[in-house]
Amino acid sequence: MTDFRISPITHPLRGAISVPADKSISHRAAILSALADGDTRVENFLPSQTTHATVNCLRALGTDIEQPDAITLIVHGSGLRSLREPSDILFCAGSGTTMRLLAGVCAGQDFLSILDGTPALKRRPMARVAEPLRAMGAAILARDDNRLPPLAIRGGALHGIDYTLPVASAQVKSAILLAGLFADSPTTVREPSLSRDHTERMLSAYGVEIRNSKFEIRLDPISKFRMPNLEIKIPADFSSAAFFIVAALLAPDSEICLEHVGVNPTRTGLLDALARMGAPVQTENPREESGEPVADLTVRTAELRATQVPGAEVPRMIDEFPIFAVAATQAQGETLVRDAQELRVKESDRIATLAQELRKMGAQIEERADGFVIAGPTPLHAARVAAHNDHRLAMSLAIAGLLARGETVVEGWECVADSFPDFELVIRALAR
Repeated sequence: MTDFRISPITHPLRGAISVPADKSISHRAAILSALADGDTRVENFLPSQTTHATVNCLRALGTDIEQPDAITLIVHGSGLRSLREPSDILFCAGSGTTMRLLAGVCAGQDFLSILDGTPALKRRPMARVAEPLRAMGAAILARDDNRLPPLAIRGGALHGIDYTLPVASAQVKSAILLAGLFADSPTTVREPSLSRDHTERMLSAYGVEIRNSKFEIRLDPISKFRMPNLEIKIPADFSSAAFFIVAALLAPDSEICLEHVGVNPTRTGLLDALARMGAPVQTENPREESGEPVADLTVRTAELRATQVPGAEVPRMIDEFPIFAVAATQAQGETLVRDAQELRVKESDRIATLAQELRKMGAQIEERADGFVIAGPTPLHAARVAAHNDHRLAMSLAIAGLLARGETVVEGWECVADSFPDFELVIRALAR
């Protein structure tokens, strides 16, 4: 394992920062471009371990994908029915997005696919995807009572379904919608609260008719689709920007601008929570690119007060809870997160690992079955902490170390390559 050492900052954070491309949109851009009829140029693609896993799986399924540079793909799509049976297992690395979304695609193919991954991915629940896909007509086998990877999928001859998600999940919703492209009748997905809608937006950009009310999405089967301008430009990842939003809020006398950040409202629950805490983030130069809202975000130091995050808000900030917890340690009062059981089945059990690691740094955090309670403000001190193979936890602990007394060591730093390979360079430039 690799260690990352971080010392407290000694000056304000200032300047403009660019963070990597959106991971969720990068996955979807590669997959939908492979299914489209024609060539698509994908610009500002995220070069990470997880997105490379998606690209490699698509190549194994017969898609011709060029990569002229690290952040550009040229995908030669041949249409919905163009994929071929892979000669080997589709290795999804540690990416739940890769496995769940490709499960939807493979469910529509009349051949056998086997999706597998790292030991960490083998522990992540897949029944929530397999059950609706089986209801559509796909044959899917998994281990441990059909709950865990690997997945063996023999698809084809799918039927549309009307399915209500038991838990709001963009990955499960996307898997069903992708399978619905191959079905013989309409597919409807109902969700209990809003989850990220990148798949719906991108399908619309490709000309697929999506009827989308607040909690209901309906898709009609199609024979082919093609993006009008054959180009997708991916915005900067809000989840990656979140680390520096919190750093600037907490570091004295700081002001930074995060450029070209995706501000899709199904992703920006953290901004709403921070606004309630007394830290509005200024949105500037709003525009839309490839169907996604984009803006520059200016953040200044602020005094924070505690807040509560209810269940309805959880899906809109599901990846930001580790860094939100760091902010809560410095807020006046008691911050409560509830109805967030989904955090227990992410890259790590984020409720347990957050409590375990932040306590080492002096945080007053109480683990609960469906969330956590944090009392603040509490001065943080340096400690040796562990990433638990969770990239977002690792980076959140690094930001905590930026604010703590003494040198903090984060064990298992290599997992950061899942979403933000250059994080160390950015944070060291800021801390200089």
